Amino acid sequence: MPLTDFRESLISSAEKPLIRFGVVADIHYARAEILWNRYFDQAKTKLMNAINHFNKENLDFLIELGDFKDEGSPPDRQETIDFLVDIEKTINRFGGPVYHVLGNHDMDNISKNDFLSRIRNYGQEKARNFYSFDSGGIRFVVLDPNYNEDGSDYDSGNFDWTSSMIPPDQLEWLKAELSDSKLPLIIFIHQLIDSFSGIPEDYCVNNAVEIVRIIENSGKVLAVFQGHYHNGHYSFRNGIHYYTMKAMVDSSLPENNSYAIVEIDNHLNISVLGFHNCEGQQMKYREPLQ
Repeated sequence: MPLTDFRESLISSAEKPLIRFGVVADIHYARAEILWNRYFDQAKTKLMNAINHFNKENLDFLIELGDFKDEGSPPDRQETIDFLVDIEKTINRFGGPVYHVLGNHDMDNISKNDFLSRIRNYGQEKARNFYSFDSGGIRFVVLDPNYNEDGSDYDSGNFDWTSSMIPPDQLEWLKAELSDSKLPLIIFIHQLIDSFSGIPEDYCVNNAVEIVRIIENSGKVLAVFQGHYHNGHYSFRNGIHYYTMKAMVDSSLPENNSYAIVEIDNHLNISVLGFHNCEGQQMKYREPLQ
């Protein structure tokens, strides 16, 4: 069903949001000294404050957009794993499904498998690095661009944070997801793909142009939610909104935090309700590229 037809069928139904979910990004939890305005040790308290709010809102799920944890100085593998286990326990105090997106700092001095084996994505026996799930009449697609140019995984710091890519097999999977879905889609990713918008290239996926072409040609993607660029960002092109969350880790409590509740209504309009440093954004449905 084309998105326009799907939308018309929704408008005639009850006027209430299709779905409401919580979003956080760049938590960077670690018991470490302040660096670059990153208050690592406060991150768990900030996340718990967000979860306490989310748990009062009857949300459908919670997703974190990568850089879930960080590392100490000097880095120690077991200590980093302890940070991960600790912050995973905290996020699972949310009273509903929880999902993860992989960020570059999640493989700073541990492997991708180390990370995935210690987190839980709702409905998965073993957490996967890229996947999809359906909720509230929307398909949500999670991508993992944490690969080196040769196609190898980011692993224990063997990567350049300014160079990331989605390899061919994941691109083929994405094309299949877009082709098979009869639902509108939202994409979650850590590094940015709206390189056309003037964002610094260091923060963008190397093959962003190809990824954007694929999702624009599908005519099914409503929005892309991203992390990584701590200042936050918003852009729009060819029917697709690109919203980059401000980082949770930046600046000190009690004044500073960053999290959002996202609502998608029956007209496929998207409202980002931002809290503290997180900026709200109204993202109206636009006809997709034909």
